[in-house]
Order: sequence, then structure tokens, then C-alpha cells
Amino acid sequence: MIDYNFFFWIVLAAIIGIFLLDLVSEWLNLKALKPELPKAFSDVFDAQKYAKSQDYTRVTTRFGLIESSFGLLLFLGFWLAGGFGWLNDIVTSWGHGSVVTGLLFFAVLYLANEILTLPFDLYDTFKIEARFGFNKTTPATFFSDKLKGLLLAAVIGGPVIALLLWLFGSVDNAWLWSWAAVTAFSLLMAYLAPAVILPLFNKFKPLEDGELKDAINAMAAKCEFPLTELSIMDGSKRSSKSNAFFTGFGKNKKIALYDTLVENHTTPELVGVLAHEIGHFKKRHIVQASVLFFLLGLFIESTPLSAAFGVTPPQTYCSFLFFAMLFKPISKVLSVLMSILSRKNEFEADAYAAEVTGSAAPLVSALKKLSADNLANLTPHPFYVFMHYSHPPMLERLDALQKITK
Repeated sequence: MIDYNFFFWIVLAAIIGIFLLDLVSEWLNLKALKPELPKAFSDVFDAQKYAKSQDYTRVTTRFGLIESSFGLLLFLGFWLAGGFGWLNDIVTSWGHGSVVTGLLFFAVLYLANEILTLPFDLYDTFKIEARFGFNKTTPATFFSDKLKGLLLAAVIGGPVIALLLWLFGSVDNAWLWSWAAVTAFSLLMAYLAPAVILPLFNKFKPLEDGELKDAINAMAAKCEFPLTELSIMDGSKRSSKSNAFFTGFGKNKKIALYDTLVENHTTPELVGVLAHEIGHFKKRHIVQASVLFFLLGLFIESTPLSAAFGVTPPQTYCSFLFFAMLFKPISKVLSVLMSILSRKNEFEADAYAAEVTGSAAPLVSALKKLSADNLANLTPHPFYVFMHYSHPPMLERLDALQKITK
């Protein structure tokens, strides 16, 4: 039986309030779409492509609102119908220990979510992304990725959750030990991900000797960036969109370039993009926090919080999920604040790239091409940017780079 107490109304108001804020930001973002192409992009967009980018924004926004509305109604329906208490009674009746019972609880929720969201994933991939010329994924690859994701969740996520459940159920100062364990796990994954996990989904081949490899190595040496490996990833296997990323930890940094990025950009442009990413490393744009586990420790045995979701007496594994719901408004505020910091960091990384390459022009050219290739929204509403953007709007980035040039 759900207890309509203080925690119930706080969580309910937070979930609905955040949904409405997102809804307003999406509506304003659609209203901000302008038919006139910004002059700065006239060399990479024509009228037809610009109209296509705006249509892409409209379609993906409306589809996202349908998906998020479905998710909200499903969650509220499950909660208010006593679903969490019902599921807890079922997994408890199987007679396992608290850790195994907790794993089963999360496994059922995870699998149910995967099944219920599968139609949305299929429609997004094979209808929307295909309609706009992005999708390269075959049904076999799609379902193979899903299966691999499930296996990784079990093999990697399962032991981590089991450890956290055991710590909070058996150890004093569990929040501190949990933070240490998750930090150690994150460092371990920085080593394992590029060597073990990423190759399960994509093929990587060493970048061939030539102008591009020499230019990237020269830039890394100039920036004193500990680059140990350069590779090309078959990103075109799934999408025509372009990207690049860093992996590794400490003095073992690796760069992976999407094959689509290499095909569509010149060597100076690619060097400019990578100089930007190196800028994040040089500026030490990294943030860590342990306060989340401390707060979790305060609510792990909260009877009123568990009762608000229909689970009594409190169960450690249930409290993990319920605390996440209670923490949602704080998490949203922190997310917005972190995005503000992230946008500041992006400007700094852009400035670093312009300085170290000797010119802002290659990065400007690359950013404009990426905007065109990915059908980016060139005129997002400021409130939408405030709520969601981790990077500054492209026009603001170009303006800042042009000022550096002048």
C-alpha cells in the first residue's frame, strides 16, 4: 500500500515538474526555428539542406516528446498501481539472499524497460534516421547490439550492483567504500573499454601512414599529449554521422576517428578538431564527486521514502531506485550547472585549438561541415540551450573563434 506522505508528493511534483520544463523548452526550441539560413553557414548549407535540417529537428523533437510522454505515463501507472511493492513481493518470494534478490529486482525492471522501449528504438533507427539518410544499421546489427548490451549489463553491471548492495547492507561507512569502489571501477574501465568492450561493437584499424597521421602525431607532440595509438573506427556501419573520441587513461591515450569523419574532412580540419579535444585534456576539464553516495547512505533505510513507493519494510535494492527518484530535482539542477560549465570549457578548448594550430580557420571549417553533415539545429532557443546543451550553439562558437582570429 502506497503511503501518500511528504516524500510521495515531493517525488511526484519533481517528476511532473521536470517533464513540464522539458516540454516548454522543446516547444520554445521549435518556435525558434527560422527559415532564413544564417550567413555564416551559406558555404555548407543550401536552401534544401537547411530546410531538411529544420525538418529533422521538428521530427526528432516530436518523436522524443511522444516517447518521453509514454515513459512518464508508464512509470506513474506502475508506481500508483503499487507495481514496486508487487515486484518486490515477487522477487522476495523466490527465497534468495538480499544481494541476489536485489539483482533480480533490477534485472526484471531493466528487461521490462528494454522490451517496452524497443518499438521506439526500432522506429527511430529504421524510420526517422533512415528517412534523413543517416541510418546504415541493418536489422542483424541492431539486434546484435541489443544482445551484446544485455550481456554486458549482466557481466559488468551485475557485479558492480552486487558489490554496492553488499556494502550498503553489511559495511559501516558504506557510502565511502562505495564511492571508492565505483572510482576504481571507472579507472579499470578506462583501460578495458578500448581493448575489450568497444571492439565488440565496432572494428578498429590503425591509421595508415601518411599526411594525416604525421599531422596528428606532430600536433600531439607539440601539445605534449601522450598519444599511443591512432585508429579508424567503422562508424559508417551504423550511421553516416561523424565523430571522434579519446580513450585510455594517464599516459596511455588513444584516438579513434570515425571513417565518415576522415572521408568528409581535410587534414587541417581534422587536426583542428583533435586539438580542441586535446584542449580539454590540457585544461583539465574533469569533475568528480562523492556526495551522491553520502546522501544515498542517509536515505538507504528510510521507511517513509520506501513507503511512498509501496515497499515496506525498506529494502536496500529498492532504496537505490527510490533515492534516484527523490534526487531527481537536485540531479536536474546539477545537470544544468554542469552544462553551463561544459559550455565554458568548450569555448576554452576552441581557443586552445586556435592557439596551438596557429589559426581558427580549420576548426571553423570543420565545425561548419559537422553541422551540415549532422543536420544540426543552427538556431536553438536560449532556454533549450540552458536546459540541455553541453556545447554552446554553433553560431556562438563560430563568433568566438572569429573574434580570436581578429
